[in-house]
Amino acid sequence: MTLDIRLPESDLMALANDFLVAQGLNAPQARSLAAILVAAQRDGSWSHGLQRLPGTRDTMAHPQFNKQADPQPESVSPAAVRVDARFGFSCLAAERGIAVLIEKTKALGIGLLAVNNGFHSTALWPLVERIADSGLVGLSMNPTHAWVAPTGGTKGLLGTNPLAFAWPRKNNPPYVFDFATSAASRADIAMRRNNGQDIPDHWGLNAKGERTTNPAEVLAGAMLPFGGHKGSAIATMIELMAGPLIADRTSRQSQVFDEGVSAAPCHGELLLAFSPDILGGADAFADAETVFAGFSEQGARLPGDRRYQNRMKSAVEGISISRELLDRIRALMG
Repeated sequence: MTLDIRLPESDLMALANDFLVAQGLNAPQARSLAAILVAAQRDGSWSHGLQRLPGTRDTMAHPQFNKQADPQPESVSPAAVRVDARFGFSCLAAERGIAVLIEKTKALGIGLLAVNNGFHSTALWPLVERIADSGLVGLSMNPTHAWVAPTGGTKGLLGTNPLAFAWPRKNNPPYVFDFATSAASRADIAMRRNNGQDIPDHWGLNAKGERTTNPAEVLAGAMLPFGGHKGSAIATMIELMAGPLIADRTSRQSQVFDEGVSAAPCHGELLLAFSPDILGGADAFADAETVFAGFSEQGARLPGDRRYQNRMKSAVEGISISRELLDRIRALMG
C-alpha cells in the first residue's frame, strides 16, 4: 500500500465518524470506533487502521448487529464489572467499562472487566493504553473466529486470539505491546494478498492442510500459531479465559454465529487491571525502569516504541493514508 497523503488527525476523525454515522450507526458507537481506527492509523498500525472502515458495512449488515446499542456497565462483584455490548461494536462497551474497572482496581489492587456480545475488529492496545494512563497495569485478550489450526493440526480451531499488555511509566509513555497469537494477523495476510505479495510458509496452510506461501490459500485454509506449540498453548488459554470464563463464545461458536455473513467476529473480551502502587509498593516503578533500561543499554528496541515514533511524526506531519483507500471511503459514503 502506498501511503501518499498526510492529513490532520481531526480530518480523519471527521471522515471516519461521518462514514459510520452515514451507515446508520449511533453517535456514541461511531465516535468510539472512529477514534480507535484513527489511533491505529496515526501510530502506523495500518492493518488495524482505516483499512478496516469499509468492512464495517459488512459487519453492520449482520442480521443481529445493533446500530443503536447503548451498553451500560454492571458491577457484579467488588472487583468485577460486566458490560453487554448488545451486539454493537465492542469498543464502546469496553470504553465505558474501563472507567469502572479503573475505580475498582485503585480500591482493591486488581480488577476484571468482561465485555460480552460485541462485534470486534480493532486493535486491543488503545484501550490497555488508557488503563496504563491511569497508573495501572492493563491486560486484554479476546477470541475471534476459528481461523487458526493448532500446532500439528490441519484445520481451523482457535482464533487469532490477540493479547495486549500495558505498563505505566512515570516519565515516559506506557510500555505497550499487542499481538495476535497466530504467526501473523489475518489483516496482514489480507494486505499481502491485496498487494500481490507472497507470505512466509510458516504463516498458514492451504485447504489440504499443506504449508503455502499464497496468502489467498491461507485465507481459504487455516492460519498457524506463532512459536509452534507455545503459541498454540497461549491461544488456547485466551480461548478459555475470554470465552467460557466470561460466559461468551469460543472462536468456533463465533464463526457459527456469523452465519456466513463475513462480519467481524462477535464474542467476548476480557480486560484485567492491576495496581502497582498497591501490589508492588514504592519500588515497583523504579524496578520496572531497570528492565526497560536494559534494552537501551544493549541497543535493543523496546517493543511498542515504533508506534510512539510514528505518533510523534503524525502529530507534526499529519497521518499517512493511501489515496486509494481515501477515495474508496469517500465513494462508499455516496
